[in-house]
Amino acid sequence: MAEIKIEPVPGKTFGALVTGIRLSELMDAEFSTIHKAFLSYGFLVFPDQHLSEQENIAFGERFGKLEFGALPMANQEKHKDGSYGEIIPMSTQRMRTNVGNEAWHTDSTYWPISSKCSLISAVTVPEEGGNTELADMRSGYAGLDDETMEKIKDLAAYHSTQYSQANDLGDFPPQKAGSIYHGEAYLRPIVKVHPETGVKSLFVGRHAFGIPGLSRDKSRSLLKSLVEFVVADPARVYSHKWSVGDTLIWDNRALLHRAMPYDYEQPRVLAGTRVAGDPESELSYYPDDPRAQDGRSALQAELEALKEETQDRMFGGTTLYDEKGAISADPVAARYNRDRQTH
Repeated sequence: MAEIKIEPVPGKTFGALVTGIRLSELMDAEFSTIHKAFLSYGFLVFPDQHLSEQENIAFGERFGKLEFGALPMANQEKHKDGSYGEIIPMSTQRMRTNVGNEAWHTDSTYWPISSKCSLISAVTVPEEGGNTELADMRSGYAGLDDETMEKIKDLAAYHSTQYSQANDLGDFPPQKAGSIYHGEAYLRPIVKVHPETGVKSLFVGRHAFGIPGLSRDKSRSLLKSLVEFVVADPARVYSHKWSVGDTLIWDNRALLHRAMPYDYEQPRVLAGTRVAGDPESELSYYPDDPRAQDGRSALQAELEALKEETQDRMFGGTTLYDEKGAISADPVAARYNRDRQTH
């Protein structure tokens, strides 16, 4: 068995490069070493792995139950034979959603149970751009002054993809049960205690809005300032330039991430697997909980305000319709929901 080499990313507060291992042939003892490094460093890069979809899924299952496995995060349609076809035009909800992911966020905070971790394997990469960036929210929290720590220690915010799409892009996706645009908003603490390490971090990002007890203006200002504070320090931000065959895994309970822009006429295909969080630590509440109505009300009020405020943003405060006048469907969202139920 080759010796696993774990090298911290130079000049950063987090992250490590892992070599001397084949994830497709992972032994239990090797996984134990990787898991410890994952908890310590927050993200791990495994170059030159070239995992198949099933190998990508199998590695994700080492960390827990999956939300979905090897979902194509791509600007191309995937055929039944596994090949990829034409570039998906920007005039689709799928690409609107992809563009939204270019803002800092944490996965699945908009579901009742937020995600434990995510992993991506690079299949096809553009010539320029398309990096994945990560931000260390543990170091960010530790760097706050005492006054800010005291101010935010008991605060919480709602999370919703409908909010983030509207706020960032002026995109108002059609609301549909079972999709990621389901009409619910889930309340989560701004300061998160990691369930496995006990380390505190900031738990905010583009999906967060509406801090109960604060005015709308103060809530928006505080949430924006916390993210800006974290990412202002280059030591707390890592930008991964993809090479075909790379696999990257990160801890959603401690980091933010975002996609970087690229020429959308060039193909970019990443296979993404997302591990579900443990309900004991990641459950907000379910839609049938009486508290859920407060989230729905907060979201609808916010969307009404944003409808008036986002006319000048990328998609102009619009909902996407197809050529027949029907609300445009997103086949990836449908598969996403199906895979979540399967896994």
